[in-house]
Amino acid sequence: MQPAVEIKGVSKTFRSGHADTYVLDRVDLTVREGDFTTLIGPSGCGKSTLLKIVAGLDSDYEGEVLLEGEAVRGPSQEKGVIFQEHRLFPWLTAEQNIAADLSLRNADVRRRTDELIALVKLGGFEKAYPRQLSGGMSQRVAIARALLRQPKALLLDEPFGALDAFTRAHLQEALLDIWQTRKTSMLLVTHDIDEAVFLSTRVVVMDTKPGRIKASVPIDLPYPRSRSSRSFTELRTAVLGHLEQRQEQEAYSI
Repeated sequence: MQPAVEIKGVSKTFRSGHADTYVLDRVDLTVREGDFTTLIGPSGCGKSTLLKIVAGLDSDYEGEVLLEGEAVRGPSQEKGVIFQEHRLFPWLTAEQNIAADLSLRNADVRRRTDELIALVKLGGFEKAYPRQLSGGMSQRVAIARALLRQPKALLLDEPFGALDAFTRAHLQEALLDIWQTRKTSMLLVTHDIDEAVFLSTRVVVMDTKPGRIKASVPIDLPYPRSRSSRSFTELRTAVLGHLEQRQEQEAYSI
């Protein structure tokens, strides 16, 4: 498979009047077309910063980011971005939020919007306003809105972090359905190890101070996955082991 996203030697420094903070240090990462790659690591390791760079929302860095071979110069519809907050327009209905700046009077936009409403299982709520939707339903609208633009990659920054455990598990299943149906390349940031192993084809563990790629763990389990299976538990333990190594090093150095 050809690379969907290529991150080459990306370094990032936050500069202030007193001292510079090195957030990312020569990060190299490739997301292959159609893969579901998840970034996980301790707070402050630069996961979200790296995602913003890939999205084109931060251009003050060293290195290079390519999307299907083309340099990322800024935000574009080729990159769908989902944040923890759904960021819906409160004065628009669900279907209007999905279409956003596109007109539902256009037959093709209407057809694709209807298809996505069915895909994210929001049938019957097309005319509902955000205040009438649950948090999980609002995130479904946000995902559908990003997919309507047919992005080459979908970038997700803790998209389910504000949801209760039941809704979170339900939306993880929904996201898998979308990924398997659309074959869109995914790059997810999460703190949840179970979520990472449940969803991903690969989990990339980041280290901090400054942020670097510490380990890449292939998740070769077939779908659908059982969180209680022995193989799932073993992979979860492997990912956790990479995270705990850093904590042990920090404790030893104190």
